[in-house]
Amino acid sequence: MSVGEVSTQQVQELLPDNAGPSWQSRCINRLLRLLPIKKRTASAAAVQEHVRKLASRPAPHEPTGLGRGVEVTLKSEAGWPVYNTAPSANPEIGNHVVFLHGGGYINEIVRAHWRFIGYLTRNARVRCVVPIYPLAPRATAKDVVPATGELLRKLLEDAGPAKVTVVGNSAGAGLGLAAAQWLRDSGYRQPDGLVLISPGVDASINRPEHMAIAVHDPVQDIPGIIEAGRLYAGDLDVTHPYVSPLNGEFRGLAPMIIFSGTLDLLYPDSIEMAAKARAAGVPVELHLRQGQPHNYAGMPTPEGRQARKIILRAVAQGLT
Repeated sequence: MSVGEVSTQQVQELLPDNAGPSWQSRCINRLLRLLPIKKRTASAAAVQEHVRKLASRPAPHEPTGLGRGVEVTLKSEAGWPVYNTAPSANPEIGNHVVFLHGGGYINEIVRAHWRFIGYLTRNARVRCVVPIYPLAPRATAKDVVPATGELLRKLLEDAGPAKVTVVGNSAGAGLGLAAAQWLRDSGYRQPDGLVLISPGVDASINRPEHMAIAVHDPVQDIPGIIEAGRLYAGDLDVTHPYVSPLNGEFRGLAPMIIFSGTLDLLYPDSIEMAAKARAAGVPVELHLRQGQPHNYAGMPTPEGRQARKIILRAVAQGLT
């Protein structure tokens, strides 16, 4: 659905139905609450300790879980590892997807991301470009955003008639939006679309709505998100558009599809982002689902499957 100027008080008007989440989603939410996931963002100290552990024992980033029918190659761009996936049957044919993984800018790509990449490659018959961007605090937004924009610029130049869609989840969605703003400000053309899954686009997390929703969010908490944003910001203020692209200009950006759920403490930012994009003349769809957590579009639920069908259609056919 397309949205115009909306507020979080009008959120019920955005929900596709009033039936509430499926029983599968309710079970997933209960399970998430039983797991120690939320503890990782419960405090700044928890994030700092996690970063220290990763520095001493870096997590692997090699593909695992892509599934059958997908071939993968590894290249280097600007010193970054960049994986390329393609359908084994026709590796030279198809549109392009640039996939930017989430993880709060402090975590490497994980198996769930690779499964999603394999799903897109196989079912939409697209070629995925997966940059393994460096993580905070070793790398910060001041360098990561322009480098991502430059990678996009080169791909857009080389893509020919193939469409190029940026797909990002969580922090990766924020990076994708910031890179699109960098492209526009640098005078380069936009990708053909932005698919933003549970986007993290405002590192300040300072709305009263955030505080209220955080109590119910089964996977995220505010102190840790703020600390991760601070580490990623480096010398920049956390309100800088590289770090918090919600504060950037939306004119001239690519069409967007945004997915969020009402158990995601970040969902008020998705509502504001959709409103800002709409006001700037950017085509936008906001898919906001009742009782869905962060990154619901990747989960084994009816709501997740519906979201993935929309994403498949977007990357196979384009958003325009």
